[in-house]
Amino acid sequence: MAKRKLRPFWEPGYNGHVYWLGKKKLGKVTRLGKDAKQKYAWEAAGRGGGGDDLEKAKRAVEAAVAMADRQLDLFR
Repeated sequence: MAKRKLRPFWEPGYNGHVYWLGKKKLGKVTRLGKDAKQKYAWEAAGRGGGGDDLEKAKRAVEAAVAMADRQLDLFR
């Protein structure tokens, strides 16, 4: 039987979403409080940011993970 290639997926949570590859956490998007300037904060691959749109924050996490995956080992 051939092994299936794992695909990353989003898991929704109470105050955010987490991006998983199997049992490895790749990144997360967290909902900030009402007093914050931005609605969401994201963290992935040693990078972070914020924004007002959940979909844009998720895409930023996916982009950071993809860029880190393609980064040469020399620069890590």
